[in-house]
Amino acid sequence: MPSYGFLSTHPPTRCGLATFNSALAAHLTADGTRGGIVRVTDRSDDLRAGSGVVHTWSTRAQVGWRDAAAVLNTFDVAVVQHEYGIYPGVDGEDVLPLLRRLTVPSIVVLHTVLRRPSARQRSLLEQIVTAAGAVVTMTDTARNRLVVGYTVRPGKVTVIPHGAADHVRVPADRRTRPHLLTWGLLGPGKGVEWALRALARLQDLGPTPTYTVAGRTHPKVAARQGEAYRAGLHRLGAQLGVAHAVDYQDVYHDQPTLAGLIRSADVVVLPYDSREQVTSGVLIEAVAAGVPVVATAFPHAVELLTGGPGLVVPHQDPTALAAAIRRILNEPGLAARLAGRARPLAADLRWPAVAVRYGTLAERLVAGHSPVVSAASA
Repeated sequence: MPSYGFLSTHPPTRCGLATFNSALAAHLTADGTRGGIVRVTDRSDDLRAGSGVVHTWSTRAQVGWRDAAAVLNTFDVAVVQHEYGIYPGVDGEDVLPLLRRLTVPSIVVLHTVLRRPSARQRSLLEQIVTAAGAVVTMTDTARNRLVVGYTVRPGKVTVIPHGAADHVRVPADRRTRPHLLTWGLLGPGKGVEWALRALARLQDLGPTPTYTVAGRTHPKVAARQGEAYRAGLHRLGAQLGVAHAVDYQDVYHDQPTLAGLIRSADVVVLPYDSREQVTSGVLIEAVAAGVPVVATAFPHAVELLTGGPGLVVPHQDPTALAAAIRRILNEPGLAARLAGRARPLAADLRWPAVAVRYGTLAERLVAGHSPVVSAASA
């Protein structure tokens, strides 16, 4: 089996990319395969190195990509997580010279593919795809957007879904009142204000639902705006008369605690404002756990839920959001049908199956790779 060098943010950094990279690395090396993390950090991160970290690339370091590339070249395959703004430079452009300096094959995982990128963002992503050995998108929507909207070689692009933990074995802690749940890092664009307005429209139900909003404020949001968004939600809940029914859990839950919380939910609510989001780890986790989902029509939700394990509603429409939640809670058999549609999907979405697909892609790259000294490192 090839050895893996991973380039990404990584715990103890708390963000979706770090969580994803940690899980992928753990499953690709679970059988003893050698692996190591090149961790990207900025000034707001906890700088203590977590398990598996072999090098840290500080975004404050001049040309830090040189040393990062040198470490990645000690493995057989480099797995690079890509998101605009993670790496130094405008739009994270310093990842490009790193990719060009690699002498081992690389897999670049695209967490965002913008429909309307700036000219710089479009050019940068096209060059990243050119430099990569292979590119992974997590949805068909993202792949189609990439091959139609950018100048790239379609043959380089593989779709492998975002992985999910196996929550199904966790006992479901059913509550006496219907339980709605939103989780993840909090900030503007999360759309929780629309869910609160929907909750206010469900107060005629008996018993009335409770709503859990679990997650810390996103570190970058907290650095710029403090807790203004969270405070605004508290004020809105009070104005709507639903504050008593909302539980704000200002914590970053560990996996067992999160699993129990997910399994206690009757409906996972994803009221996101984004019309660009082609990948949602929260959506994947909910579907893999077999919990019905109500989501706004962001691209990943439209792809995964339409005719499947959830309901899709228009953005910023609390009336439609409330109506969909009401259907799941009240319509006989609907929740069970939605959960049943999730079961065939769940096996392919869980991390062991996802890691196998990355492993197969890596082996194919290694088998077809001729070791050479790159021009950048000559």
